[in-house]
Amino acid sequence: MISIRDYVENFPLKHYQEHFPWQIIPEIENIISHLVNRCNDEFEIRNGIAIHRTAKIENGVVLKAPIIINQGCFIGANAYLRNGVFLNSKVKIGPGCEIKSSVICNESAIAHFNFIGDSIIGSFVNIEAGAILANHNNELDNKEIIVSINGVQTKTGITKFGSLIGDNSKIGANAVLNPGTILPKNTIVKRLQLIDQLNN
Repeated sequence: MISIRDYVENFPLKHYQEHFPWQIIPEIENIISHLVNRCNDEFEIRNGIAIHRTAKIENGVVLKAPIIINQGCFIGANAYLRNGVFLNSKVKIGPGCEIKSSVICNESAIAHFNFIGDSIIGSFVNIEAGAILANHNNELDNKEIIVSINGVQTKTGITKFGSLIGDNSKIGANAVLNPGTILPKNTIVKRLQLIDQLNN
């Protein structure tokens, strides 16, 4: 079986780096709420949201607690962050993105008009415009997320889980990653590609 550490070298939630990613996602709001209360005076903290004073937030951004935005981050106009989001250092979120219940690690960039749901994104990951990290099997009667690791399918026990993307990966424009996608470090997903690991 895997742990987050196998995919993300410097996972910022240190106590959880040996966990399965689908163990963290259902608890991410509680985890981030606890961490907000421990942020120091380098952050502006208000109503469950902690924003580092060096972060830049453009006009029209909607933030719904709990959220932590660390040093040097950039959030583009009209982005929407909700239900437990942790952005590590120097993360860039482009205009019009929606990020839900996710951890995005150091210096990763989400271009614009992306949806990232219930996911863990490693460091130095680049996600081009319009890519979608789906988090729910809307079309299936049994909505439990199943992941495929080295060809072995594993039930997660949850119905909302997007992707685990390893460090230094590149996701092309308008690509779609099905719920439960697990990508090793340095993965390249082509533009317009569909990643469906259960049917490959």
